[in-house]
Amino acid sequence: MDASVIDLSGKVVFVTGGGGGIGRAIALSMADMGADVAILELVPERCDQVAELIEARGRKALCIAGNAMDVDVVQDAVAKAARHFGRLDVLANNVGGVSRRPFADLTEKNWRRHIDLNLVSNLAATQAALPIMIESGRGGSIINVTSIEASRAAPGFAVYAACKAGINNLTRTLAVELAHHGIRVNAIAPDYTVTPGTRGQFTGPVDPQLWHRPSPAQEEAIRRRIPLGRAGVDEECGRVAVFLASKLASYVTGTIIPVDGGTWASGGWVRNSDENWVLPPEPTD
Repeated sequence: MDASVIDLSGKVVFVTGGGGGIGRAIALSMADMGADVAILELVPERCDQVAELIEARGRKALCIAGNAMDVDVVQDAVAKAARHFGRLDVLANNVGGVSRRPFADLTEKNWRRHIDLNLVSNLAATQAALPIMIESGRGGSIINVTSIEASRAAPGFAVYAACKAGINNLTRTLAVELAHHGIRVNAIAPDYTVTPGTRGQFTGPVDPQLWHRPSPAQEEAIRRRIPLGRAGVDEECGRVAVFLASKLASYVTGTIIPVDGGTWASGGWVRNSDENWVLPPEPTD
């Protein structure tokens, strides 16, 4: 196999929420493989930081600071990226977020915010990117970041999970609708992943020195729940996104790929104190 199948030189990638966590990892991984990258990011310092890291890799970067919950901002950003680079080959719909609260305690403002952040932002970016990709005649790749919570009950995260389930169906539906244009649509579905957000850093440039450290008990709980025995690393999502953007995935569309250390496959089974897999609570004699 020729190594060029993973080469993204000459491609232009647009990443929503590209300043931190999985979005940042996708942006940098794409640049590592030769792509020029535009990002939309709410935190200006993170936008600038990622642009510098992309350029340090010898690639071109476009940093657009803005709120992905604003449809006009998202669509203007996609159009700006296409004008700036003269093309658009890959769209990574990454932006999203959640806070835990029982559904009965949510206000309309709460659940509308979740919908705007996790679903509407995806619809806006996709709708803006499609005419550009179609008109180019080169096809394209759309990569959605969903979650394994889209495929299982998620108490305390009802609206978030519903949005992600919607993205899963949107991924499959658009894969069929857009196939004749050569546009492939896929998704990656992480579980618990180490990011600035999951480590408590929500402002300023990404700085792991400022992150909260999990307690030994928390680390052990993660080890018992995730078959590979650890939390995910954002770069691991970035690598799968590169695969989906590249010629390696030229015949892959309509897929949802878990990047979760085996959590979805385990179906609720956890390791017990004897390192055996059980369904909690562990049966007793």
